[in-house]
Amino acid sequence: MAAVSLRLGDLVWGKLGRYPPWPGKIVNPPKDLKKPRGKKCFFVKFFGTEDHAWIKVEQLKPYHPHKEEMIKINKGKRFQQAVDAVEEFLRKTKGKDQASSHNSTEEKNRHNSSEERGKQSTGEEKRKASLSEGKVKKGTGEGKKRVSSVSSERGSKSPLKRAQDQSPRKRGRPPKDEKDLTIPESTTVKRVMTGTVAGFKWPPSVSEPVKDSDPHFHHFLLSQTEKPAVCYQAITKKLKVCEEETGSTSIQAADSTAVNGSITPTDKKIGFLGLGLMGSGIVSNLLKMGHTVTVWNRTAEKCDLFIQEGARLGRTPAEVVSTCDITFACVSDPKAAKDLVLGPSGVLQGIRPGKCYVDMSTVDADTVTELAQVIVSRGGRFLEAPVSGNQQLSNDGMLVILAAGDRGLYEDCSSCFQAMGKTSFFLGEVGNAAKMMLIVNMVQGSFMATIAEGLTLAQVTGQSQQTLLDILNQGQLASIFLDQKCQNILQGNFKPDFYLKYIQKDLRLAIALGDSVNHPTPMAAAANEVYKRAKALDQSDNDMSAVYRAYIH
Repeated sequence: MAAVSLRLGDLVWGKLGRYPPWPGKIVNPPKDLKKPRGKKCFFVKFFGTEDHAWIKVEQLKPYHPHKEEMIKINKGKRFQQAVDAVEEFLRKTKGKDQASSHNSTEEKNRHNSSEERGKQSTGEEKRKASLSEGKVKKGTGEGKKRVSSVSSERGSKSPLKRAQDQSPRKRGRPPKDEKDLTIPESTTVKRVMTGTVAGFKWPPSVSEPVKDSDPHFHHFLLSQTEKPAVCYQAITKKLKVCEEETGSTSIQAADSTAVNGSITPTDKKIGFLGLGLMGSGIVSNLLKMGHTVTVWNRTAEKCDLFIQEGARLGRTPAEVVSTCDITFACVSDPKAAKDLVLGPSGVLQGIRPGKCYVDMSTVDADTVTELAQVIVSRGGRFLEAPVSGNQQLSNDGMLVILAAGDRGLYEDCSSCFQAMGKTSFFLGEVGNAAKMMLIVNMVQGSFMATIAEGLTLAQVTGQSQQTLLDILNQGQLASIFLDQKCQNILQGNFKPDFYLKYIQKDLRLAIALGDSVNHPTPMAAAANEVYKRAKALDQSDNDMSAVYRAYIH
């Protein structure tokens, strides 16, 4: 089959990572966005989303010849919305072309009409002049001169009038700028900050374009000191907003529902260890945004899909670390995290001065502190960066990243964090992120158990579970999490989005954290017992919402 020539402005089907082919348009990339090295590629803006990325030529197909084929194999709602957006775009473009053609025809007709009127006017003037000359033929030479002058004046007006008539009149609005024909760029979501942050004043440069910045990604930097007052610094689009030391310990961040915008990938080589529910989505987004990634997984078959997407294969953790500048890891628990670093052919064997290691696993502070010490002792740099979210948020690149440790490494990871998440927080010294992550998951796990308890109580008292969900969705507890987990229970669908065994592990570690500082956690302890019962009912590898089954058995 002969290669199809593509060019700027063409509508195409683009293969974006492991996602199905998606309709898009070839557009000019932002000036500061580097073109990936290697094979020829085009910058594509995808319809129905706010995604855009460099796509290799062999992963692009012309839109119209393959439209029916793609519609047959893709049935999702978002896909149909994207196709509808293409058709709407085509209708608008066609309408503008027709309007332009119609205006051109009108102008041509007006031009011809003006010329005809001009000719008629000139003929009439000549006839009148001839008659005038006949009347004054017997007059004096002065009379002849006067008539000649009048005739000359009339003749001089006619060309001016023709020029005015031939000049096309502008009717209606002027044509829209070319950018109206392209797909709208992502709209920056307005942020609302309350409390002590409400006093922040944005610098005048907030409206200026910022290089290498995703408008939907937010860095939150927490500088912790020994003083009772804590100074926070929030950076949005790399614009620093400082808050005076007030003793306040809270920053509120509005959620962003927009998918990542343009990201300039780091030129550093990235390694990734662990391709579970979270790791798989993270790696897919790193590749999608143009990063060079080497992957390793204990079960090697899981690497195959990412190799097809352009990742490189590492044979051992040590090999990945030794060949990459920054290596990320995301594994299940403290034992797995330690084995990965300290075990045979582990991370530690690949660490050399300047090598960077980022642990994204949810573990306890003692474990992450131990790993940081051994990495740094070999001259390496360490950052902990556990993530808050689930499989769907990982796939969508909408995780929340909690980081602590090497501040410089945190900044070096900027493009990676933008690819995988919507927000990142820098929380200071190693151990802080682990503690915060356990507290977040403790709240989430306890809430899930309460949801399950409420639904079962509704059932045994003769109340409609669906009505309970409808009421909750109209109140202050309404959230995507609440709706999704209740739907799981009502439909009996417990396909894992966040493993039940992992939320129970996090509850256990959070309770231990409370014990270490002599702080009671009775709610978490009660929820932990319910999850333990669910595990005993063989629900470990189901979604956390399967805790519901602990109440009905």
